[in-house]
Amino acid sequence: MKAKPDKNLDCLGLYCPEPVFRTRMKLDEMEVGEVLEVLADDPAAEEDIKSLVKHLEQEIISINKEGNTVRILIKKVK
Repeated sequence: MKAKPDKNLDCLGLYCPEPVFRTRMKLDEMEVGEVLEVLADDPAAEEDIKSLVKHLEQEIISINKEGNTVRILIKKVK
């Protein structure tokens, strides 16, 4: 299933903890059921964002890597 993101967050060029911090803030202002696309190129971002999403009890739809860039789709479930 190809989810169309409702919101996009570009964290390219940002380093820890900025991508996680921004992802958290963006998720906080979203409605349940919406999908957030996060783009990041910080090597730590993927693991950090996965931990954040688990901690917040949200859902990761997909993680795709292209070169140094990771694209993460997160669904707000609660």
